[in-house]
Amino acid sequence: MDFRELRKKYISFFESKGHKQIRAASLIPENDPTVLFTTAGMHPLVPYLTGQVHPEGKRLVDYQKCIRTGDIDDVGDSSHLTFFEMLGNWSLGDYFKKEAISWSFEFLTKELGFSVDQLHVTVFEGDENAERDDESAKIWESLGIKANHIHYKPKEDNWWGPAGNTGPCGPDTEMFIDTGKEACSDKCGPGCRCGKYIEIWNDVFMQFNKDENGKYATLSQKNVDTGMGIERTVAMMNGKKTVYETESFTPIIAKIEELSGKKYGESEEITKAIRVVADHIRTSTFIIGDEKGISPSNVGAGYVLRRLIRRAVRFGKTLGISNIFLSKVAAVVVDLMGEFYPELIENKQRIFDELEREETKFEATLQTGLSEFNKVAAKLAEHNQNSISGKTAFKLYDTYGFPLELTLELAKEKNMIVDTDGFAAQYEKHKEESRTAQKESFKGGLADHSEETTNLHTATHLLHAALRKVLGEHVQQKGSNITVERLRFDFSHPQKVTAEELKEVERLVNEQIQKDVPITMDIMALDDAKKQGALAFFTQKYEEKVKVYTMGDFSKEVCGGPHAEHTGALGKFVIKKEEASSAGVRRIKAVLVKE
Repeated sequence: MDFRELRKKYISFFESKGHKQIRAASLIPENDPTVLFTTAGMHPLVPYLTGQVHPEGKRLVDYQKCIRTGDIDDVGDSSHLTFFEMLGNWSLGDYFKKEAISWSFEFLTKELGFSVDQLHVTVFEGDENAERDDESAKIWESLGIKANHIHYKPKEDNWWGPAGNTGPCGPDTEMFIDTGKEACSDKCGPGCRCGKYIEIWNDVFMQFNKDENGKYATLSQKNVDTGMGIERTVAMMNGKKTVYETESFTPIIAKIEELSGKKYGESEEITKAIRVVADHIRTSTFIIGDEKGISPSNVGAGYVLRRLIRRAVRFGKTLGISNIFLSKVAAVVVDLMGEFYPELIENKQRIFDELEREETKFEATLQTGLSEFNKVAAKLAEHNQNSISGKTAFKLYDTYGFPLELTLELAKEKNMIVDTDGFAAQYEKHKEESRTAQKESFKGGLADHSEETTNLHTATHLLHAALRKVLGEHVQQKGSNITVERLRFDFSHPQKVTAEELKEVERLVNEQIQKDVPITMDIMALDDAKKQGALAFFTQKYEEKVKVYTMGDFSKEVCGGPHAEHTGALGKFVIKKEEASSAGVRRIKAVLVKE
C-alpha cells in the first residue's frame, strides 16, 4: 500500500462513518503569532475544538501538511522529518471514546490488515488531577486486545494539553505495532526507543478544562482529536526500515542520486546526506509553494526556510553536487505531491525561482565565509597560535554555512587544529535552544485567541474593505499576520500608497468602529457567499460551506474567525507603516488604541 492508497482508504472509511472531508489548511497559521508553521492536524481546528461551529458539522476527516522544526539538526537519521502528513478524524462535541477507539481498531485490523496480536495500546494511568482511564482500557479489551497488551502510562506519555496554561485537555490512547523485533530488555514496551514497538496512531480525548488555579473540570463539549502519520504508517505496512524507503521519498532520492552520482545506502555518510537533501528540499518546496507561501529571510518562518535551503546545499556539496540543483529536485516533489496539494503546481515557477535565487545567494555567502576563515587564520598566525576555537568554528557553521568538515579541511591546509569538542558543545546548546523555542511556540500557538488578537483580526476586515474603496477593487488580501500588539496586512497594489490615501483608509475604518455595528456570522455555500458579494480570495482552501462575517453594509468576507461581536469593541485604528512586501504587493502595519 502506498501513500495514495492509504490516504484514499482513510478518507473513505471515515466518510462511511458520517464524517465530512475538509481541505488541508495552509502551512502558515492564520492570525497566530506564536507558532511559525502548522505543526499538527488539530492546529487549524482549535477554534472549533473550543466551541465555534464548523461549517461542515461535528464529524470531520482530513489529511494535513505539517512542519515541525525543533529537530532540524537531527534530520538525516532514520526517523526525523521536518515536513510530514497527518491523517485525522475529529469529533466536535459528538461521539467520544467508544466510537473513536472502535473505529481505530476497525481501520487498523480490517482496512490495513494488522493482526490483533500485533497491536499494543497505551492509556492514561491517572494522577491526583484526573482518574485512571479504565474506560478506554475496557473498550480495547472488549474489542479483543489482550490485557497484557494494554499499558498504563503517566501524564507525560498519555495526556494532551492544555495548549497554554489553561484550556481543554485530556487523556489519550496510543496505538503501537509490534514489529516482531526481539525485545531489548525485560522493561521493553510501547514507548521504548529500540524499535520493537512503533507508534502508529493517537486518539486524544479532550474531556477536561484546566483553570488558572490548576483545577480540572469536565468539559460540556467533549472532543476527539486523532492523528496518524502517513509516512510512518506506509513504512510500517510495507516492511520498510525507514520512511525514506517509501514512495513519499524514493523518486526524490532517485533524482539526488542522478545529480550526485552517489547511491543511497552505499555508506552511512552518503545516506545521511541524501536524506537531509531530500527532506529539506521537500519541506522548502511546500513552504514556498503554500497558498500563503513565504520567501527566505532572516526572521521567523523565512529564517527557518533559509536554514533548510542552506543545509540542503551544504549536504549536496558533500555529495559532490557543484551546480545549482535545488529546483531540479523540487520539480520531482511538485510532480509527486501536486495531485493532493494543487497549490504546488500553481506556484511551481515561484518555487523554482526562490530556490535558485537563495542557492545563488548562499554561494556568495560561502565565499564570504571563506574570507572570514582566512582572517581568523591570519590573526591566529600573527599570535603564533594554531587552534581554532569551537565558538569560531560554530560561527562559521551557523552564520556562513560552513560544515565542520570544511573548517577542518581548511585548517589542515594551514597546519591548524580545530576544537571539535568546543564546536560540539556550541552545537548542542544551539539544538537545545531550538527545541525549547519550538516547544514554547507549539504550546502557545494553540491557545492564542485573545481579545487583542481577535480585535486586530476583525480590524483586518475593515482595513481590507477600506483599501478597496480608496484604491480600487483590484486590491486583494495576500496575507496577514497578527500579534497581540499589531496587525500586518499584505494586499495587491502596484505602487506606494500615498499619505492622503492612507489617511482616508484610516478615517473609513474608524468611522465603522464609531458606528459600533454588530458583526454577524452566517454559514452558507461558497457560491452563495460570492453571489451576496462576500470577498473570498483564498478559494482553494475553503470548504463547500463557509462562514461569512458581515459588518453592516461596509464589509462582507468569507473567514474562519475569530471576530469581535461589534465594531465598537476595537478602539481607535492607527496605521503605523506602509511599505513594499514583494513585487506588486504592499504591506500595512497598524494598531488598535483603546480610548
